[in-house]
Amino acid sequence: MLFLALLCCPVVWPEVAAPKPAAPEAHTETPKDTLGRNTPRGAVLGFLSAARKNNTQIAALYLNTPLRGAAAEDLARQLAVVLDRRLPARLNELSDNPEGSLPDPLRPDEDIVGTIGTAEGDLDILIERVDRGKSVGKVWLFSRETLKSIPDVFQELSAPPMEKFIPEFLVKTRLATIPLFHWLAFFVGMPALYGLTGLLNRLISLGFGALRRRFPGHAHLPNPQILPPPIRLLLLALAIRQFLLRVGLSLFARQFWSTTALIIVIAAWVWLLILLNGWGERYLVEHRRGMRGSSTSVLRLTRRVVDGFVLLAGLLFTLHRFGIDPTAALAGLGVGGIAVALAAQKTLENLIAGISLIADQAVHVGDTLKLGDTVGTVEEVGLRSTRIRTLDRTVVCVPNGQIATMSLETLSARDKFWFHPVVGLRYETTPVQVRSIITDVRKLLTQHSSVDSSAVRVRFIRLGAFSLDLDIFAYVYARDWNHFLEIQEEMLLNVMDIVQRAGAEIAFPSQTMYIAADPSDKLTHPTRASGAGRDAEALHEHNVHH
Repeated sequence: MLFLALLCCPVVWPEVAAPKPAAPEAHTETPKDTLGRNTPRGAVLGFLSAARKNNTQIAALYLNTPLRGAAAEDLARQLAVVLDRRLPARLNELSDNPEGSLPDPLRPDEDIVGTIGTAEGDLDILIERVDRGKSVGKVWLFSRETLKSIPDVFQELSAPPMEKFIPEFLVKTRLATIPLFHWLAFFVGMPALYGLTGLLNRLISLGFGALRRRFPGHAHLPNPQILPPPIRLLLLALAIRQFLLRVGLSLFARQFWSTTALIIVIAAWVWLLILLNGWGERYLVEHRRGMRGSSTSVLRLTRRVVDGFVLLAGLLFTLHRFGIDPTAALAGLGVGGIAVALAAQKTLENLIAGISLIADQAVHVGDTLKLGDTVGTVEEVGLRSTRIRTLDRTVVCVPNGQIATMSLETLSARDKFWFHPVVGLRYETTPVQVRSIITDVRKLLTQHSSVDSSAVRVRFIRLGAFSLDLDIFAYVYARDWNHFLEIQEEMLLNVMDIVQRAGAEIAFPSQTMYIAADPSDKLTHPTRASGAGRDAEALHEHNVHH
């Protein structure tokens, strides 16, 4: 804030440098005026600068009056005193265009500098555009209508300015063209006044805290902060405004302190909005206990983006108040933003995908998921990538942009686990045994406390190549995968007990070899038919069960 105030000093103190002639537009050949009267701001600042240097001959050249010589110089001196004592400190709002601000379309060659109070009412200080010939062209001068009232207003001035009561060396001693007493007021007076607001805040906080601790259950509460620093800055700016209304200062001094108060107000509001934004973030984090770390990251990013917009808005408003058009800066930011977006396309893609994943709550820390060929547990969901701990205990970082476009299967999000074994019985098992096994297994599942009885299904489904297949279908309620494996182990052992009690056995793949005698060999050698039949073997392999 201090740096901005000092930076604005050349703007609010026109005596730092004489106003430069306005550059003519490209499509016109307007002559340059050496006194800087091509624009309303140049004319006013040039006149005030000449009058402050007591160069009344130059100051008279800014008046549109038929008076010449000493009379014109005396009128210029009176006008300078009236403006110095009565003109509102709004020099930054003067138009810097050769055509002026055009307040009245019916009078395009007239502009208003400000309005001052007089005994007969408000008086508009006007400047008008006058053609001074080909050598000079059109220039802005204080209008004849305004100059007619200046002598009467000058006679009304009675109270001397505040500088008359300040030691002369503080007024005449200058640092960077600024009087020494202004530096003292800026670096000593303002900090002292801000310290007084801090003392006021402490006294109010002590009183409010003591009053609050009188209520039951509030004895341990600390003293609250009633006036945070931004509010104290606003009080400081208000004190400066009141000081300017009640103390007679010169126009340049009032312009300086008005600008300082404006910068303080802008800085205070920006600071206050940033504090409110941070308070809102803390409130959401503290009062929403279910908010996960990833949501907190998005909330923090949102807060920082809002803080950036607040700072940008404060900067643009400051530039606008000082008459600087921010359009070119905004256009440059737009082009630069496009270039940055193209250069960081993948990063922005992952960032936006990460925000979408967190907002949709598609992935949470601790979830077990299957992402493509990767199966593991989510350890961290960041704004750019997601870290997954695989079953091999390695860590895989997957960009959020890829997660957003891939098929994501969250294994830990199952409400029930699928129990689906296929039990094969030997072919020697009788139909009675099969029916008994089916009935007992169905009874086991429907009576189990961890099984969804409405979905239980046990059926004899096929005559398999090696076995009589029984299909067991059920859903199991379990806390996690390990708990499901525990329940599944118990039920599989019970199924084995049921098969054993029924007198059946669980099948396994095997081969049976059948040996048959050759009929032709039996007719040729009848005496050796039985032996030849046993020796000549025709092997026929069939897959059966033992």
